[in-house]
Amino acid sequence: MSGFALLLWFANIVLDTGGHLAFKSAAVTEHDDELHRWKRMLSSLPIWIGIACFGLEFLVWFALVSLVPLSLAMLVGSINIVAVMLAGRLFFQERLDPMRVTGMALIIAGVALSGGGA
Repeated sequence: MSGFALLLWFANIVLDTGGHLAFKSAAVTEHDDELHRWKRMLSSLPIWIGIACFGLEFLVWFALVSLVPLSLAMLVGSINIVAVMLAGRLFFQERLDPMRVTGMALIIAGVALSGGGA
């Protein structure tokens, strides 16, 4: 991949992870009932940050697939799963059991073998 494609790939990872973290942050609000929960989520800053992240990610992804074959973009894009899992652990103390760690290692190996670093 070219240097610009790598930059777009990195931006995609950051925006995807940021969007998921923002949505998770908005979703863990205290609530009395479902209607109040949804009202609180929709009026929170994190949900709008998440929407902005995913909107920007769409543009970055569109630019990335215009530069590299879709098959490569999909393979290297799967690293987002690893980034989101690690960020969930870091920011929300989510559990990483041995099966999840093994899955992450296999994803990383797959990305490396697909030429994600090339």
